[in-house]
Amino acid sequence: MKWIYWLGWMSFGSAFRSLFGMRIEGREHLITEGPVLVASNHQSFLDPPLIGNLYQDEMCYLARKTLFNTVTRWVYTQWNAIPVDQDRPDMASLKTIIRKLKEGHRVLVFPEGSRTLDGEIGEAAPGIGLVAAKSGAVIQPVRIRGAREALPRGSARIRFARISVTVGPPIRLSPEELSAVKGKDDYERITRRIMDAIEAL
Repeated sequence: MKWIYWLGWMSFGSAFRSLFGMRIEGREHLITEGPVLVASNHQSFLDPPLIGNLYQDEMCYLARKTLFNTVTRWVYTQWNAIPVDQDRPDMASLKTIIRKLKEGHRVLVFPEGSRTLDGEIGEAAPGIGLVAAKSGAVIQPVRIRGAREALPRGSARIRFARISVTVGPPIRLSPEELSAVKGKDDYERITRRIMDAIEAL
């Protein structure tokens, strides 16, 4: 790991275990080698480092491009963050994710796009089905619980809450499935399959 990534990984990991009693379920399902598209529900700003702590090496994340200002750009770059315009998602971001996966990286994506307001899993934003189909990467469904209670959307105050992360069996799209993908309807079908897997955890 790069030292700045390692520092964040160690710091967040220690905090999650000591403050929130982080519990990981389904660790045996983790795919630790090769390109992996990690798909998780989105509860809190805590979610990216929560997922990052599942692995012993680096992964890539998505981050709002507004976070990449003069002061923080270097840190987010060192943490392998990919800037995304949440208000106007563009193909450039999707192409970057696909390229990272094809290069063999692990990439975390929140299909909902934004953090939940009520704790429920929302509708998936367009894109993840396309990324899954174009990259052909293994898909790792993950579900987070308790992070919203620890740091709700709209709040800057950390609260003590027990957090758990559940890892589901990986989804592998067969060559036949990938070759049959023709357009939007097929991307939506793949997206629904991913969201169903997350909700089932």
